Amino acid sequence: MKEIILRKINNEDIMLLTTWLNKEYILKWYHEPDEWLTEINERHSTYSWIHHFIVMNENIPIGFCQYYDCFDANDLEDWYSVARKNDTFSIDYLIGNEAYLGKGYGKAIVRLLTNTIKEKEQAKQIIVQPDKENLPSNNVLLSNGYIFDKQKDYFYKLLD
Repeated sequence: MKEIILRKINNEDIMLLTTWLNKEYILKWYHEPDEWLTEINERHSTYSWIHHFIVMNENIPIGFCQYYDCFDANDLEDWYSVARKNDTFSIDYLIGNEAYLGKGYGKAIVRLLTNTIKEKEQAKQIIVQPDKENLPSNNVLLSNGYIFDKQKDYFYKLLD
């Protein structure tokens, strides 16, 4: 497996991302492609607090990921409540290029995204709530040191 990098999403990526979000195996977990695309298209205005990236393997785009401060999304989410800015972040990720599925790239994406938050933000923790039936995503989180909190019904990782 080659090293992956994250690069900021740009307008030229929208068509590719639209294709990925409408693939059956992604639609199963990312139910509303238009909502995701609205957030990305409004990344310089309404959703400027979300950090969107294309995952690159050399010169090949293989996936999409994002992170955000949960405080900024309090009004949009119902699975958590955050009282302070720069405390708790969340992530989303997908592999859109099928040739990279089942080869450890999901684990690498989450590791890189987690490290990016550690380096660039003052976050104390990252929380994530993938669908319970999305076993590959749940396993990727566990393999990156995330812990499932049964009471809160989400995964978390404390950042030092």
